[in-house]
Amino acid sequence: MNIIFFIQKVDNLILNYIKDNMHVHIMDKIMVIITSLGNWGMIWIIISCLLIINKKYRNIGLMALGALILTTILGEGILKHIIKRPRPCLDISPINLLIKKPLSYSFPSGHTTSSFAVVGVLYRYFKNYTFELFAIAILIAFSRLYLYVHYPTDILGGIILGLICSKIIIHIFNRFKWR
Repeated sequence: MNIIFFIQKVDNLILNYIKDNMHVHIMDKIMVIITSLGNWGMIWIIISCLLIINKKYRNIGLMALGALILTTILGEGILKHIIKRPRPCLDISPINLLIKKPLSYSFPSGHTTSSFAVVGVLYRYFKNYTFELFAIAILIAFSRLYLYVHYPTDILGGIILGLICSKIIIHIFNRFKWR
């Protein structure tokens, strides 16, 4: 069996399981709200700006913003246009979308990439908030599956790319000792 065919089959099985077993009215509402937190990376931009205006945490905010910019360039600007993976809401049997149909390609998930890029930076400096930070990122990522706009491998790719981008930005800041 072709590996790409196998991965697609597993992706479809997971999405269909979520669609067939987890969708209820209250969850529909909650997932729309959760996914909106990640729209345009807005929650992460707000957190970054709040950190930037505080002199003590300015560099952490700048790193978080840098990680967001890097993920936008690599994920949205490059990878999506190279891979050109259609979204599941276009690729699989019709489904009633609960949000506006995204216009970009599916891989990697931008919501997930930006979430894990910023959480990767914040985790390094705010260990006491590890659970809360990762919970927000995981919920945003899951909402993309629930809403049928990403495949599980889009989410996995977004997690990996986001964490790599956070490591790159932290390394750059530490290397040049921007203070």
